[in-house]
Amino acid sequence: MEPDSLPINEIIESNPIFSRREMLGIGGIAGLAALTGISTDAVGQTQQKRQRIAVLATYWGATRSHADWLVNKLIDGYWWQGAYHPSRVEVVSLYLHQHDTSLLGQKVAKAKGFPVFKSVAEALTLGGKELAVDGVVIVAEHGNYPTDLKGHWLLPRWWIYNQVIRVFEQSKRSVPVFNDKHFSYNWDDAKWMFDKSRELGFPLTGGSLLPVYYRKPEIELENDTPIKHSIVVGATPDEGAIFHCIELLQAFVERRKGGETGVKSIQSIRGPEAWKWVERNTWAGKLLDEVAKSLDLKQGHYQASPRTNICVIEYNDGTNAAIIGSQGSGWTYAGEIEGRNEPTIVSLLGFPGPFDQYHASNAQPHWITEMMLTKKEPFNAERLLLTTGITNHYMESNWEGSKYSPVGRRIETPFLNMTYRPTRGAQFNKGERPPARPYIRGFDQ
Repeated sequence: MEPDSLPINEIIESNPIFSRREMLGIGGIAGLAALTGISTDAVGQTQQKRQRIAVLATYWGATRSHADWLVNKLIDGYWWQGAYHPSRVEVVSLYLHQHDTSLLGQKVAKAKGFPVFKSVAEALTLGGKELAVDGVVIVAEHGNYPTDLKGHWLLPRWWIYNQVIRVFEQSKRSVPVFNDKHFSYNWDDAKWMFDKSRELGFPLTGGSLLPVYYRKPEIELENDTPIKHSIVVGATPDEGAIFHCIELLQAFVERRKGGETGVKSIQSIRGPEAWKWVERNTWAGKLLDEVAKSLDLKQGHYQASPRTNICVIEYNDGTNAAIIGSQGSGWTYAGEIEGRNEPTIVSLLGFPGPFDQYHASNAQPHWITEMMLTKKEPFNAERLLLTTGITNHYMESNWEGSKYSPVGRRIETPFLNMTYRPTRGAQFNKGERPPARPYIRGFDQ
């Protein structure tokens, strides 16, 4: 795969690669009507009522890419709470940052009848001069992008978001925005992204699919649960993976007594020294043993592994938490709760495959849709900013200048003093798991 040649410091205006007229002529409304048996009038009336969504993706060239996971469900519907739900939004435009290698995305757009544009601005204005969509979905995950010395994957999330903000400001109007995964690998950029949403007054969400994925048992902690200590055990080999774990952790600990108070410090410990930290912090070792027990593993199973990486988080209210890297255990939360003899343990197991229409991310498209329709954030955007900040400074902890140490420095984080309280109950998917079925592509893959 060749590196993308599109400059990352300017908007490039161009005509759409496929015009909407061409798309509708090839497939579009008539094609949808033929496939479903619904009259074209009925389809047209339904589409007119839907919120129009612009999708901005870095790469859409494989069934394992996040764009393919998410966008197809916005087009064709998703599996939520044990049943199929048809889409309630309409994808009307697509921008592909690494266009030439995103052949699957181009084929989907052609089959489904929406244009592919060469600039973010045109995707939002539909080739005009003013904002012409009702919502924006940014999926800047995957693609041929470099990593820096500290392991940050240099995905252009901020750059794409910045182009969106330019259109909002030029049009003097804004719409809801979804940003897949964390805001940015750079804290200053991430804070700017959040601040712009508040300045311009548009709903903002994003993050990981894990907080809304299936749980075993199917429970949610109540607000003001007196959590003392927490861990999440899961795969943490890189920045993107540990972000998943951090956001899953935050989805639980933000429900502690008094609500979220912000983070006081962060530290990264990698390799054999990580287990020495677990030994010194007996609360973490006990919770880890309880996770092993809940998964029918031997006591000390995790500690027998010679290597791991741990993200240590100290909250402003004195609550302590840690992410402990491990393979083969799904993602599991364990919390020590005051007044309870046994820890609360919730696992996310059975991540589905093969890569078909309803695997993995279904709850995310549901909550994206809810935000687009209600104009309200499904969860506090402060959570996404906080988890972005934790991820950023975990990556920084092992480095001082160009010098690396497996026992990272403890970074004080007064700028992560976000305070908020969750306003919703359980938001994760429940009930019968989705069936395996082929993608509703409109073409043979």
